[in-house]
Amino acid sequence: MASVGADILATAPDIYLQKARTWDEGIESKFSKTPLKDIFKDKKVVIFGLPGAFTGVCSKAHVPSYKKNIDKFKAKGVDSVICVSVNDPYVMNGWAEKLGAKEVIEFYGDFDGSFHKSLGLDKDLTEALLGPRSQRWSAYVVDGKFQVLNVEKDPNEFEVSGGDVILDHI
Repeated sequence: MASVGADILATAPDIYLQKARTWDEGIESKFSKTPLKDIFKDKKVVIFGLPGAFTGVCSKAHVPSYKKNIDKFKAKGVDSVICVSVNDPYVMNGWAEKLGAKEVIEFYGDFDGSFHKSLGLDKDLTEALLGPRSQRWSAYVVDGKFQVLNVEKDPNEFEVSGGDVILDHI
């Protein structure tokens, strides 16, 4: 599993994420993918991963905890706040719009789970009918390196990965 000091860019050099978008935007961009260096290189990033769009804790607590603190993150010099989940970019887009968070949080799909697998943050949630997914986690990353990494013991828990917690660690 990833740890403090680990370099995302070295650990996952050939991994891409897909920025949340509509189907038409996908066609217009020729289904573009975003290299991790474009997300993390020379930047201060708060990123959080969660088991799935449109799910309970993710929708009611996790994303809102970041949305309400966006100005505090910016005041601490954070360049971007990112939500990533093992979903396609179209689901992530619909969910971000439903939550009214697309304008303040960047949403990315990790459609095949390769990003989470490369970091050891994947989780098999077949039992909950979700299949391969992500653990619930948050991190503060500077120039691609984990400065803080918080991972919940169970994906139903919401104790260490919320916006308030990571904000206190920056």
